[in-house]
Amino acid sequence: MKKVNRLAYSVCFLLIFCTFASNHSYAQKIRWNKVKILFYTKNGKGYVHDNLASSVTAIQLLSKQHGFAVDVSDDPAVFTDDNLKQYDALVFSNTNNDVFDTDAQRVALMRYMQAGGNFVGLHSASGTERKWRWFKDMLGGTFFWHEPGQSFTVKILDNKNPALAHLPAEWKRETDEFYFVKEMAVNLHVLAVNDHTTIQKPAGKALDTFGTVFPSVWWHEYDGGRAFYTSLGHQKEDYEKEDLKKHILGGIEWAIGPQKPRNYSKAYATSPNDEVRKK
Repeated sequence: MKKVNRLAYSVCFLLIFCTFASNHSYAQKIRWNKVKILFYTKNGKGYVHDNLASSVTAIQLLSKQHGFAVDVSDDPAVFTDDNLKQYDALVFSNTNNDVFDTDAQRVALMRYMQAGGNFVGLHSASGTERKWRWFKDMLGGTFFWHEPGQSFTVKILDNKNPALAHLPAEWKRETDEFYFVKEMAVNLHVLAVNDHTTIQKPAGKALDTFGTVFPSVWWHEYDGGRAFYTSLGHQKEDYEKEDLKKHILGGIEWAIGPQKPRNYSKAYATSPNDEVRKK
């Protein structure tokens, strides 16, 4: 009973700390045949996940099933105003470390979001551009550490969100990486949390920021755009499974929200270090 009460307290704390209620209707339906996304897989120096090819296969299969267009690239040269304006969402699939060659490419990403663009980050996307303040704020935080891949339970807080509606209240991850993220934004809409009562706990690592759970899936509005992130999806085999594929598809759907073209008259960035303008 004590353990259950502690978990309930942790979830309640999350609901207060991170805004949970959405201000957008779940009835919004995407016209998938009108959707086009960029699926970006660039990795900088450092660890490269072996799930990249599997994630590409998964998104290509989803595009065929649902009728949307997808461009797959690991070339940062695609980040220009003229090119990005065609995409309803940019999906960073397991990107890691520095993924741009120039500041102009970073500014293009900023301007895309300021024009009303949409971002989806998968798993190690939170380890991307770790020294760039704007990117970390846009994603909602930056990678801190993870325990050795093992089983744990994901507790669904919002079973109406399209990224989670197909899942049970407790989503068992047989093998995944339990991510801890730092420098988290304070306005996140947390959709799911990982229960860390059963994972191996390395000595000296703080685990109790949110009690016995830690946010794993969230979204928020940032600098004119919408960003969705899930820390789940380490195993390459998972990208062959329906639960993760529907999770990714629902995340894209939620990020896009009410479909609208990008409005570059609202884009103002000229440097990666430009401060976010208050609306």
